[in-house]
Amino acid sequence: MSSNPQYLSGNEIRNIFLDFFAQREHQILPSASLVPEDPTVLLTIAGMLPFKPIFLGQRTPEFKRATTSQKCIRTNDIENVGRTKRHHTFFEMLGNFSFGDYFKEQAIAWGWEISTQVFGFSPENLVVSVFENDDEAFAIWRDQIGVPVARIKRLGEDDNFWVSGPTGPCGPCSEIYYDFHPERGDENIDLEDDSRFIEFYNLVFMQYNRDASGNLTPLQNKNIDTGMGLERMAQILQKVPNNYETDLIFPIIQTAAQIAGIDYHKSDEKTKVSLKVIGDHVRSVVHMIADEIRASNVGRGYVLRRLIRRVVRHGRLIGISSEFTTQVAETAIALSESAYPNVRQREAAIKAELQREESNFLRTLDRGEKLLEEIIQEVKQQGKTQISGESAFTLYDTYGFPLELTQEVAEENNLTVDEAGFNIEMQKQVERAKAAHETIDLTVQGSLDKLAEHIQVTEFLGYAQSAATAKVEAILVEGVSQEEAEVGTQVQIVLDKTPFYGESGGQIGDRGYISGDGIVVRVEDVKKESDFFVHFGRIERGTLRVGDQITAQIDPACRRRAQANHTATHLLQAALRKIVDEGISQAGSLVSFDRLRFDFNCLCALTAEEVQQVEEQVNTWIAEAHAAKVEVLPLAEAKARGAVAMFGEKYGEEVRVIDFPSVSMELCGGTHVSNTAEIGVFKIISEAGVASGVRRIEAVSGPAILDYLNLRDKVVKDLSDRFKVKPEELPDRITSLQSELRNSQKELETLKVQLAIAKSDSLLQTAQSVGDHKIIVAQLEYVDPESLKTAAERLLQKIGNGAVVLGSVPEEGKVSIVAAFSSEVNKKGLQAGKFVGAIAKICGGGGGGRPNLAQAGGRDATKLPDALGQAESELKSALG
Repeated sequence: MSSNPQYLSGNEIRNIFLDFFAQREHQILPSASLVPEDPTVLLTIAGMLPFKPIFLGQRTPEFKRATTSQKCIRTNDIENVGRTKRHHTFFEMLGNFSFGDYFKEQAIAWGWEISTQVFGFSPENLVVSVFENDDEAFAIWRDQIGVPVARIKRLGEDDNFWVSGPTGPCGPCSEIYYDFHPERGDENIDLEDDSRFIEFYNLVFMQYNRDASGNLTPLQNKNIDTGMGLERMAQILQKVPNNYETDLIFPIIQTAAQIAGIDYHKSDEKTKVSLKVIGDHVRSVVHMIADEIRASNVGRGYVLRRLIRRVVRHGRLIGISSEFTTQVAETAIALSESAYPNVRQREAAIKAELQREESNFLRTLDRGEKLLEEIIQEVKQQGKTQISGESAFTLYDTYGFPLELTQEVAEENNLTVDEAGFNIEMQKQVERAKAAHETIDLTVQGSLDKLAEHIQVTEFLGYAQSAATAKVEAILVEGVSQEEAEVGTQVQIVLDKTPFYGESGGQIGDRGYISGDGIVVRVEDVKKESDFFVHFGRIERGTLRVGDQITAQIDPACRRRAQANHTATHLLQAALRKIVDEGISQAGSLVSFDRLRFDFNCLCALTAEEVQQVEEQVNTWIAEAHAAKVEVLPLAEAKARGAVAMFGEKYGEEVRVIDFPSVSMELCGGTHVSNTAEIGVFKIISEAGVASGVRRIEAVSGPAILDYLNLRDKVVKDLSDRFKVKPEELPDRITSLQSELRNSQKELETLKVQLAIAKSDSLLQTAQSVGDHKIIVAQLEYVDPESLKTAAERLLQKIGNGAVVLGSVPEEGKVSIVAAFSSEVNKKGLQAGKFVGAIAKICGGGGGGRPNLAQAGGRDATKLPDALGQAESELKSALG
């Protein structure tokens, strides 16, 4: 065919690819969510990621061949977005996969066929690469396909050995490049020359598993994983200079340009970069929100917030001063809905999240930009080239500027940012973020990856059985595989079958015992890793060995509590949808033995009346004794019946449906009561916001109610004894004590101020004349910040024209500094805010305020005399 391929739209390219492989016995599968099952990655970064358990042999594939168009997010090259022809955060990867079926020869033949005979690329326009040691692939290209040797390039591991991450399935790959200038000949071909070549199809020959030490072991089955970049194919076939000007992205860019009142093609390069960033990032955020990711300051929520804020800022750079993200999102939704219907289904949620995030960011952006501008000017005036980590953290903490945004603006001004200093300031928040996330033992996962081909996956019997005879398949000690483990050892055990529920779907794992001939293991937790159930416990008697026949017995009391709380969670969601808003959807959950937690998307707090109504509705359903109906159905049928999907769960073709007719029907793999009456009673203990647009209800049910009431009763009795009043008199007694405390605090504050004034009055005689001004610089002992401020204002009032700088150490590890300047001092170019902020840095702190009055803090009290000495010296120099 012609060396000038035909024009095809992005949607046509996608459909042609999928149809080509469907005709070759590949099952077309829908794109997986951007929220991956794999705990080692934050977002779905590659087309193969949903199939990783299959490649590792942990899951049996339903099909030997599959083809997908997988949406992906990568932000590791975010600084290149808009600046190069083909870097993106969001992209679609077209792929064909073989799970132990065909291998190199067939994959290469089909790759060449679809490229040349279907998409019409001339062989003269194609160059291929192979891994430097892959003689087999080289020979197939040369001998069977007929590619000239000069157009087959051997490349090293960095280019042609594909890995999904530090560990996991991997193998050599072969890439097909489009050559825009074949007339330049075959000599000295440099595939790094992106003005001539673009790699559009990668054929990965998945034949190894790499462990944490870098060792390669052959996979049980040789697999094929390919990836054809949809955006790159569109660039070639639509004959445009870059991926951004294809019909996949350019309509978004045009929408943004129209809002800004500019013409993309007539714009300068800087404006084009901003428009491209908007076009790329808007696609990302639309699909992330559609997959139920919410903006936050941690994890994938932080990625979303960062992308939205970059969109807003680049909008400002091209002249958009009002809110605009929902308008460009509408274009992105329209472009994507035919392939990804969930973006239109989630349109309201997408626009609400964007509007909320944009509005919140705009409120602080002006002030933050002004502060950043001041910081940049100050750094330049000082002859420095780096913004301090402390300043970057202030921008992040106070004005919502992500570090990357500060770095981006700094780079535009030829400056850098002290990232190490920023990370020190962030440490406390990082620790809090870690505490808020579930911990995943990746060491255990890595060991399971290595064992996956040699042990069978766990058969779960826990829906029908509370005990089972099983065989020990694997023993891990501190994540390392062992043949045996002795008494007293903390172990992780994999069985061939188990009645223990493994933590998933928000429900925690069962507790219980594993016992055998002279062996007792107390099981404290169970986690599900891929299709293995890992039993965490301690050997209390005997020596446990791989291959032992044992009895696994769950704790039935704990199971009953978990069942009651899990079913209560389903009833709670149904009640919220009925009473508050039928559009409410789950945003996370926890089902434990003593309580339940349910996070849901809701823009407004629930009223006390709504909370009461929801609680009453759940208890009504409990009292009505609705029997559970449990079925395994095809996914499409379950959805057609109206079953609600649980947040974060991944579903196969067959799904388990928990139905309490006329009340609740959900897809769920958890354990439940057989009748709502078994729950007994349900009590909401709190309702609060946990993130923008996300509310949380905590509740107890079943046997846990008694624990809750006993604790409350103990607290009430203790308070009654302490205050020597009856329980019903406690509210009045506490109100009285609060009133007394407030009065005492007011008296104390008054005394503190009076003491500070008394101390400060003695400083009047130390006032120094400097030119036409008077200055007082002194340290007052043990004066709190507010009183110090009052003292400084009083002294300035008494000396008239001048400056007062006071410092104090109100408590260990804290420094307070106040500066009060008269208007005449301001006219000399001195501003209290900037002055005191610079002085406080000597004490390891900072601060600011108005030109006439400002306050700052610090941490190093030993440096306060130095800071005050510096203040006195600068005042004399400026005013003398």
